[in-house]
Amino acid sequence: MASPGPEQARPAPHEIPGASGQPALLRFDGWITGIGTTSGTRLVLGHWPRSPFGPFSDVMVETAEGHRVLLAPTRRTADFIAGTYGFDEVRIVPVGVRTDGAHWSVDAGALLTLRFTVGRRGPLGLLLRAVPGRVAASTACATVFDPFARLLGLRTRGSAGHGRYEWYGARDLRRVTAGTAVYEGRDLGAVGPVVPPVLFGFGSTPRGPSQARVTTTVRVPAGQRF
Repeated sequence: MASPGPEQARPAPHEIPGASGQPALLRFDGWITGIGTTSGTRLVLGHWPRSPFGPFSDVMVETAEGHRVLLAPTRRTADFIAGTYGFDEVRIVPVGVRTDGAHWSVDAGALLTLRFTVGRRGPLGLLLRAVPGRVAASTACATVFDPFARLLGLRTRGSAGHGRYEWYGARDLRRVTAGTAVYEGRDLGAVGPVVPPVLFGFGSTPRGPSQARVTTTVRVPAGQRF
């Protein structure tokens, strides 16, 4: 086996390896957008400009029947996400995201076309924006906010798959005001509430279609490959 070069030997951005026998912390910085549709299908877009795997985006789909599908761009990202959350099906497909101001365009190969517009932030978004970024992104802040998030049917920390643990550090929140989605050639209808809540992991997204600016921290048990 070849020895790793200097870049391979250094931790990737937002990756904090644990000491020998200690867990590692992986940080994903970006946006989570949760959208419901009148067809009953719900979509959760993760857009991560900074992560231990480099920039990437993924989409979690839950149909009206409860079938959960992950759309991820590489086998490595798919394996990590599927090892953290629960899915009935995983598909490896390019996931491209383009933004033009408040307008977002998402294309996942021939499987999904998603277009949506982000509106102004409400009172909760204004509150989150008032918290300094480094504080809001911390696991300590996520722990403090968790009891309040539960009052809204949300969670900002909890156990994940394969012995992992997660914290969601919310830094902003805006409403999704309009959008269209076509999945597997089927028009999903108008954007609506994320009802019922998605069941990929311990948490969900706000009931109203929205986009959150977040730093997600995942603690991976010692010795576990990722």
